[in-house]
Amino acid sequence: MIIFGTSSKMYQLAMLNLLCSFCGNPSAHALRKRVTKFSLFFIPLFPIAPAKHHLQCTFCGAASEVTKENAEQLLAQGGAPQPGGPQPQPGHGQIPPQGNPFAGQPQGGGQPPQNPYQS
Repeated sequence: MIIFGTSSKMYQLAMLNLLCSFCGNPSAHALRKRVTKFSLFFIPLFPIAPAKHHLQCTFCGAASEVTKENAEQLLAQGGAPQPGGPQPQPGHGQIPPQGNPFAGQPQGGGQPPQNPYQS
């Protein structure tokens, strides 16, 4: 008896800050790649279909399929370093990452926040 079939595995390539085309909110999007392989005795051997790339919004959960070229372009724009690839050098045409704009600022002059529903 020979047992064979297929298995799929998702790889997360990057988290990108984009404007969602479904809900219109600026949010993080997961860029993922799905690879389907032929399996023999539950051991994945070789890919049987081209990899498919997906973007999923973390705000509304909507997912859309993107082409391989668009996925590579998004990775290049997002600045996510790939293993074995060239590492980005600071100050070479890259925008520095933006942190929390409210970090280090005092909150309300030292007064505790007021609840607008209580008098």
